[in-house]
Amino acid sequence: MSATTSYAVLTKARAKYGKFLTARDYDGILACQSVPEVMVYLKSHTHFAAALEELTERDAHRGRLEALLRQYQFREFDSLCRYDSSVSAGLSRYVVAKSEVEQIVRFMVLLNAKSPEEFIFQFPAFLSKHTEIDFNKMANARSYDELIAVLDHTPYDDILRQFSPDDKGRIPVSDIENRLYAYIVRFVLDYINKRTGGSERRELTRIFTSINDYSIISRIIRLKRYYHMSPEDIKTNIASEQSGLGASTIDRMCRAETAEEVVRIVQGTRYGKLLQKDDSEYNRDIGPRGQYQMSKKYLHLSDNPSVVMISFMFLSEAELTDVICMIEGIRYQVDPKIIRSMLLR
Repeated sequence: MSATTSYAVLTKARAKYGKFLTARDYDGILACQSVPEVMVYLKSHTHFAAALEELTERDAHRGRLEALLRQYQFREFDSLCRYDSSVSAGLSRYVVAKSEVEQIVRFMVLLNAKSPEEFIFQFPAFLSKHTEIDFNKMANARSYDELIAVLDHTPYDDILRQFSPDDKGRIPVSDIENRLYAYIVRFVLDYINKRTGGSERRELTRIFTSINDYSIISRIIRLKRYYHMSPEDIKTNIASEQSGLGASTIDRMCRAETAEEVVRIVQGTRYGKLLQKDDSEYNRDIGPRGQYQMSKKYLHLSDNPSVVMISFMFLSEAELTDVICMIEGIRYQVDPKIIRSMLLR
């Protein structure tokens, strides 16, 4: 990539981030009394206006609003990837794969709930243009075997074939989800090792390894607190192969007696500052919170276009997560103070 192109990527990503929602915008959204009011605010005062220009108050229901916002987010990142970056294709593929896995997991949850027909109303149609998976065929699947058939010749079918429903027909979604996300992390780290070097490789590796570690910490805390699983079962539920925590630290976390003991162990690592000693709800969300803080740092400080691009993507995800959280809270008339406590920013 030329110096001119590098500068353009850095400038464009940071300029886009400069248009993100402000604290005043958060206050404005939380003051809304309904989903249509949120739509009007986003359309009138924020950078989401372009995504919502054809939406009216009459058809501004939650599902439609979320779909348009997700499509806008994807296009924003795709516009950055069009620059001639040495790793933009790999990062773009990572984003698509992450979306694919999200939809596969969502469909398995619906299969377990005996409601697979609902999938067609939920999946983001824009993704169909960027994937080889036929989501329309997936929507018509009515069993785990039929789902595997839809995913034949994709990177995911071999993973799904390693599992099967239990005697009651329930799919082990959590185990499969863990294995699918481990595949994505392994793919992107392999790509980084093959296509990058120097500070770019170090920063990208640090980002994706840390994201995986956040997920491991959050999952272990959750499994200890709510499911009381054995150390051996917990180990099968985490992607420890791509972790930077170290085997001994992970082993201690898995063997801890309580979630609070896990927190104390993590406080002795480089992730300790993100954990709050007595706040289980906050610690449960260490993944998205840690990802947000790390991405914000790299967006402003890195000189590598690929690092800034993926940092922008993660910050965009954090903002959208907050917007959707506020929409959901307002829809169900949750106290604004409670909604605010759940936000990442």
